[in-house]
Formats: sequence, structure tokens, C-alpha cells
Amino acid sequence: MHSDATRIGELADAGERMIERLRRKAFLPESRKSLNVRVGIAEAAALLGCSTNRIRMAEEDGRLPPPPASGTGRRVGYTMEDLLNMREVLGASPARAPLDTPAIIAVQNFKGGVGKSTVTTHLAHHFAVLGYRVLVVDCDSQATTTTLFGFNPHFNITREETLYPYLSIDPTQTDLLYAVKKTTWPNVDLIPSNLELFDVEYELAASGSDGGSVLAARFRKLKRGLADLARNYDIVILDPPPALGTISLAVMQAANALLVPLAATTPDFCSTVQFLSMMDQVIQQLGDAGIDVSYDFVRLICSKFDGNDPSHAMVQSIMEQTFGPTLLPVPILESAEISHAAMRMMTVYELERPIGTPKTHKRCRANLEEALGQVELLVRRGWGRTVPASEETVVNEAA
Repeated sequence: MHSDATRIGELADAGERMIERLRRKAFLPESRKSLNVRVGIAEAAALLGCSTNRIRMAEEDGRLPPPPASGTGRRVGYTMEDLLNMREVLGASPARAPLDTPAIIAVQNFKGGVGKSTVTTHLAHHFAVLGYRVLVVDCDSQATTTTLFGFNPHFNITREETLYPYLSIDPTQTDLLYAVKKTTWPNVDLIPSNLELFDVEYELAASGSDGGSVLAARFRKLKRGLADLARNYDIVILDPPPALGTISLAVMQAANALLVPLAATTPDFCSTVQFLSMMDQVIQQLGDAGIDVSYDFVRLICSKFDGNDPSHAMVQSIMEQTFGPTLLPVPILESAEISHAAMRMMTVYELERPIGTPKTHKRCRANLEEALGQVELLVRRGWGRTVPASEETVVNEAA
């Protein structure tokens, strides 16, 4: 008797081939993702918190290279590499002090469809634009974050390039340096994932009577490995699987901060309450087993918020009453610009020009800066610092 179950593999293969076609189309001509974003001198000055005149003076006296120009002599804008160099020369780097603990943020919710991977990648690129050194660790075997960074997890990533060789029952790696990949962003690295990472779940589930001690060892190992790696970065962002499995538990224990995205719908609210309840129980159980879980901050952020939908406003009000200040006040707005960028396997920060109208793009960018800036503020508070004031602010306050 014929069963449609036999078609599942065919559908998966057809889907993977289509993803590769989309990837090649999106990343022509080399079929590899590239970062072509440039910013003008006014935006560069705003990002560095200085005046345009200070940048021009540094260019004139030779501290900065001459401004890049087109064949017609018109400024073409600064690349991300240029901005990082400008921060170094002008002393405008936001990097943590050597004794500051790197922020290791887990972006987690067990409810699918809340934009977990979208929040992860946009948060990484937000920090990158501001000049932080960022590591993203894709711990989800679905590998959406890996895909958004321009890698096809089926064709480009092997199991040996994921967390698997480090976390497996028979590990072949003693640290995580082997897995770190450069991305198109000069200050963002990635540990990728693919479907084979799920083998870790199978192995640990089959570890028999020693399962408890094996799990505890893996939890401590991931935390130790990430802490060692984090010394080279300011921010580490973890994207765990949307389920309460072994890898998720290890990730939650390795993090020192927790960001929970949720959409403004009743099912998402209810699911998130269940997630928090489960996390509370798990943290207590881990504590009883001698495994400490400690967070510098725990925050919820409303994602995919439609300000024109009365039901969203109602649920947001319920969330505010329920979670209080733990819910970040500025939600991430639902935007066609984010959706269109995702279709191109990009974030809004990677777009060379608006996909929709310039007004829509500007509104989306402004919202992302404000919403994700809330997380930056929490990180800097953890370092005992606030976001540095711009020259203009200092001058105005002194006047």
C-alpha cells in the first residue's frame, strides 16, 4: 500500500534545492553574501557621537584615509570597516572594559513564530553598527539564523562545523574556536548550525543510567566554552531551539542574560506564561543538581507589533499589567521592510536602499534603533556605564 510518508524526503530535497536557488539569486554574482551598506558623513558622525567637522579634520590631517569617492568625485559613503577604523582613530569605540563581563544573551521562547531568529540577527547587526564585537551562536538545528547570515546549512555547513563535535557523547573538540566563522560583517562572527546538530539530543537521551551526570557535564562544558570564547567579544547572542531539550537547557544555563520575544496575540501571551513557568521549574531543578543559573537581566520584548490592530494594543496592555517593567516599553513593529529583507535573507541593516518607500524604511530603522537600543542600555548598565553622550549633547549641557 502506497503511503504519502515516502514523499516527505522528496519534499525536503525539493525545498533545499529551492533554498539554494534563492540564496544564489540573492547573493549574486559570487553566490556568497556580501555587505554593501554605506553611510554618509552625517550618519557616521551620529553613530560615532561626534561632529562631521571632527571627521573632516581627521581626514585632512591624515589620521583618517581620504573619503571614498566615485568616478565623478562624489562621496560614496563609508563602509562598516571604515566606521570601525574611525572609531579606533577617534576613540569612539563602545567596547567593554577588560574587566567587564561579556554579555551572553539567550534569545528564547518555546513558542514558534515569535520572530526569535529575526530578533537575534537584527540585534546582532544593531550591535555591529554601533561598533561592538559580536558573536552569534546558532544552537537551533533548524538553522534559520545560519541561513540569514548567508550560509545554506544543508549545502555549506557540515556537522563538524557546528556545536556537535564539542557537545557530543564522544567529543572531538576541546574548545569552540574551531566552529567560529567570519561573516560579511567585519565585527560579527558566527557559530553555525544545521540539522545534524539535533544528533546531540539523541545521543544524550540514549546515554542510559549515566544520563544525569552526562547532561550536567555538557551543561558545564558549554558554559565554560562560551565563557572562554566570549573574552574576544563584547556581546554573545545565543539562538537556542524553541523547545525544552538538552541543548536549550545547556544554552539557558550558559547565558548570563535572557531576552524573550513574544508577539501581541493571546496564544503567544499564554504560551510565554507557560514558558516562564517551565523555566522557573527547570532553574529550581538545575539548582538542586548543583547547576547554577544566573541572569544579569531578564526582559520580554514584544515583536511583530501592529499599532493599527486593536487586538494587539489590547494584548500589549495585558502584557504590561502582567509583566510590568520586565516587558521592554518599546515593541518591535511589524514592518513590510523586515519581511522584504527576510525574503532576501537579510536584515534591514543590510539593505543598500529601501525596498518599500523611503518613509517606511526610515520608520522601521528608527523603531529598531529604539527597541533594540533598550537591550544595549541593559548591557551597558551591567558594565556600570550608560550609552556615551554625543559631543553635541555635552556642548549643549555645558552652555
